[in-house]
Amino acid sequence: MTAFVLVAGAHTGGWVWREVAARLRESGARAYPVTLTGMGDPDRPAGPDTDLETHIHDLLRLIDEVDAAEVVLVGHCYGIYPVLGAADRRPGRIARIVHLDAGMPRNGDRALTLVPDEAVRDRLSHRSSDAADAARPVPPPALDAWQRWGSVAGIPPAALTRLAEEAVPQPAGTLTQPLRLTGAVSALPSTGVLCTGNGSGIAMVEDLVRMGDPRFQALADPRVTFFELGTGHWPMLSRADEVAATLLRAAAGEGHRVTAAASERPGHLRPFLLDVPRRRRERIGRVDLHFPGDLPGPLRGDLPGDSPEAGGPWPAVVFVHGGPVHPDVRPTPRDWPGFVGYARCVAGLGAVGVTLDHRLHDLADCGRAARDVAEAVDLVRADPRVDADRVALWFFSVGGLLSADWLAAPPPWLRCVAATYPVLAPVPGWGTVDSRFRPAIAVRGAERLPVVLTRVERERAGIAVTVEEFLAAAKECDADVEVIDVPGGHHGFETTDRSERARHAVERAVRSVLGHLRD
Repeated sequence: MTAFVLVAGAHTGGWVWREVAARLRESGARAYPVTLTGMGDPDRPAGPDTDLETHIHDLLRLIDEVDAAEVVLVGHCYGIYPVLGAADRRPGRIARIVHLDAGMPRNGDRALTLVPDEAVRDRLSHRSSDAADAARPVPPPALDAWQRWGSVAGIPPAALTRLAEEAVPQPAGTLTQPLRLTGAVSALPSTGVLCTGNGSGIAMVEDLVRMGDPRFQALADPRVTFFELGTGHWPMLSRADEVAATLLRAAAGEGHRVTAAASERPGHLRPFLLDVPRRRRERIGRVDLHFPGDLPGPLRGDLPGDSPEAGGPWPAVVFVHGGPVHPDVRPTPRDWPGFVGYARCVAGLGAVGVTLDHRLHDLADCGRAARDVAEAVDLVRADPRVDADRVALWFFSVGGLLSADWLAAPPPWLRCVAATYPVLAPVPGWGTVDSRFRPAIAVRGAERLPVVLTRVERERAGIAVTVEEFLAAAKECDADVEVIDVPGGHHGFETTDRSERARHAVERAVRSVLGHLRD
């Protein structure tokens, strides 16, 4: 007999699992939807000392009472924090841990990173208030604000209304107290159930593992499995039948397993889709400059009259990679074939191609990464071989968040901003991002700054939503945005897709950016 202990996310209790629990019981399993202390059970109200440890002990008491051969702990969103804390103390009782659209918190992490409201995070962190104010519970979101905690895709209107009506304040200590783990939990089998409508998926996990980031190598362990659900962040409300079926399969050890085969070259290290000649490269700290003029061979399909400018000073295109990228990953992004390929492309057409390594090692590092980019731009503009009044910035993937500052107040020398498969607003559930980094809002200050946006057809759902938000805002303010679509294209298509349409999209984007530099 398998017993499923179901632990909900912030502001909710066991009631959100009602339909899932019923399906599990119909299958012959036991189901225990948990309402943690202070989360709606009138017999266990929150007190001033209610914290993460309180919720961990709630689960420990239940685990000790459950009479079943196998106990599977299921944590959704915030719920994964007490789930991991309890499993770490009762590893012998737990058969598997299921992360239901939940992260991978480690020892010392705080659930505060899940809170989307920056002002609330500041208050709870004592940065903008006194201790008494920081201890106040976090009120639940209003009906129209739940999407900030995660995609509400697929939730029937009545269920979404109920979610808002039955939600309760979250005790502050449950978000601010660090999770303490001994390491025992890391030996337990686990399953990740990824909700693609909320921006995550198996392909993204495979990319993270193959990139070599040591934080994600454990995901290639054969005891770790994955499933995808094509819905938003609350699948127990939108796809109860599928959730129950998936939990039963997870308990049986089924699911997709990720491999990190050394013989397989990861996507980001495959060759660039265009055959571009090498150019003279100069390395200055974290910045590489690829210069035009010394090796012949223009960009494939060169247009008439597109001859490189002789002698300089040349305009420059600064390529800003995405992430997060762990500092131990080698090679670093400025040496990845995609960015080197782009830099050589623009160098072949008479501009300096600039690649750099910025320090976006975690989403909370956006401020530091933005400073790295600004310093690189200053270095490039100060170089006498560069025309300081003709510079373009080109952002990729999560690096798109770093475009916000430049869009909000574009300097006169910035002739163009480009963005390729970009993230243009924080994606719910991905982690803490400073509210300053929201290009979908910043674009309202771009005025007539040209923006060249390359959009892939097969984009991850959570990222695609941010692009549409950006385009809607750009339309409202009449921003100058050119959209280049890549039919059939994937995120990172320049090294994974070899189609003629993909090549054409890269060439068109390069020409458009350089055209703005020459205007």
